[in-house]
Amino acid sequence: MIITYYGRQHFKLQVGDTTFAINPVSKEGSGKVAKYGSDVCLVTTNHPDYNGEEQVTLGSKVPLIIKGAGEYEVAGIFIKGFATEVELSEGKKAKKKYQNTSYCFTFDGIRVTFLGALHEPLKPEHKEIIDETDILFIPVGGDDTTLNPYDAHKLSVSLEPKLVIPMDYTEQTLPIFMKEAGEKVEPVEKLTIKKKDIEGKLGEIVLFHEM
Repeated sequence: MIITYYGRQHFKLQVGDTTFAINPVSKEGSGKVAKYGSDVCLVTTNHPDYNGEEQVTLGSKVPLIIKGAGEYEVAGIFIKGFATEVELSEGKKAKKKYQNTSYCFTFDGIRVTFLGALHEPLKPEHKEIIDETDILFIPVGGDDTTLNPYDAHKLSVSLEPKLVIPMDYTEQTLPIFMKEAGEKVEPVEKLTIKKKDIEGKLGEIVLFHEM
């Protein structure tokens, strides 16, 4: 699996000719817009910072768009999504409630949990859906929107992932998260990884340079 980061919560996951886009930023969003083709687009939150599915359609690549809780199967890949609530603002507009969907799936033999714009604590039934995870994508946003860095660290420890990928952080929140984790990590451009590469790891943090 090759993982590429475009800022905010926008990631591209590739295995061979199959491409997953997760939370691409729309033209109306407050992050970097990236254009490429994908086979599947997962959208956690119907907000401009995360719902730019039109940006990941290119040429013959027209993605199946998944946005909401439920169970899905795409090309033999089973995806489960569960819903929580979050309050977000758009620009200078007042905050309003949105549904956030966290997704769990196995891609290239690697169990992925993508929490999206998670704000509230996970319920026991949510943790049952997650069950176990190899790679955890977790927001470290704070300011009463997504998880603050302290709660993000506590949750990442409780879920016992092999790798932790923080996202949607700021210059203020990321250092706090890293201090809580007790790690110093050099950012990478991309991450190319196989299941065997993460065996024996526990809670190792991966940071990305934005593309």
